[in-house]
Amino acid sequence: MMKHILFIFITALFLSTSNSFSQSTEAFFKTADSFFKTYVSNGKVDYKSIEKNPEQLNELLDQAANISVSISEAKEYQAFWINAYNLAVIKGVIDNYPIDSPLDKDGFFDSIKYNLGGTSLTLNDIENKKLRAQFDEPRFHFVLVCGAKSCPPIIAEAYKPSALEKQLQEQTVKALNNPSFIKVSENEVSISEIFKWYNEDFVKNEQTEIGFINQFRKEKIPSNFKVSYYPYNWQLNQK
Repeated sequence: MMKHILFIFITALFLSTSNSFSQSTEAFFKTADSFFKTYVSNGKVDYKSIEKNPEQLNELLDQAANISVSISEAKEYQAFWINAYNLAVIKGVIDNYPIDSPLDKDGFFDSIKYNLGGTSLTLNDIENKKLRAQFDEPRFHFVLVCGAKSCPPIIAEAYKPSALEKQLQEQTVKALNNPSFIKVSENEVSISEIFKWYNEDFVKNEQTEIGFINQFRKEKIPSNFKVSYYPYNWQLNQK
C-alpha cells in the first residue's frame, strides 16, 4: 500500500513538473513572439527603442534562464535555442549601445556569457554546441542572426515548435533566392562567407556548395560555375 502511494506521489510530482516546464516554455514563445513583432521589421532591429525600454527583453531573458528543454523534444529544443540566440545577440548590442557593429565589442560571440536554459554560455556555445553539434541541420545558418547586415534577415516573429519546419524552410529559400545574398554573374557565383566558415555543414556526402544552394533555388546555378566569397558586412542590422 505504501509503495503504491509513493508511486502515485512521484508520478504526480513528475507530471506537475513537466507541465510547469511546458507552461513556462509556452509563455516564453508567446512573449518572444510579441517582442519580435514589436521591434523587428524588414529584417532590421529597432535597437534604439529597445535600449530606451529594455524591460520586455530583460523579462524574456529571465524567463529563458529558467527554462529546461529536452533534446528528445527536438522541435521545442531547436526553437528555444534559436530564439535564445537571437535574443542574446540583441541583448549584447543593447548592453553596448550605441555600436556600429557587434565586432566593436571584444568577445561578443566567444567570451560574453548569458544565463539561458539553466546554464551559462556564449553565443558560439549556443550555435556550435547546443545546435550544430546535436543536429545535422544546415538551415540553422539562415535563422541564427548575428546582428550584422550580411546575416540572413531576422524575422518579426518567434520561432515556434509547431511552425519550425515551415520557418526553417521559408528563411532558407528566401536567403538562397536573394540576389544580394547569392550573387550570380556570368560563369561565377559569389556567396556569403557563411559557406566558407561552416563549409562542412554544406558539402556533406560529396555535395558541393552549389548543389546545396540549388536544392532551394528557383533558378538553378550551373554546377560548373566558379564559386567565390564576398566580404561579410559586419555593420549593425539596425532599423
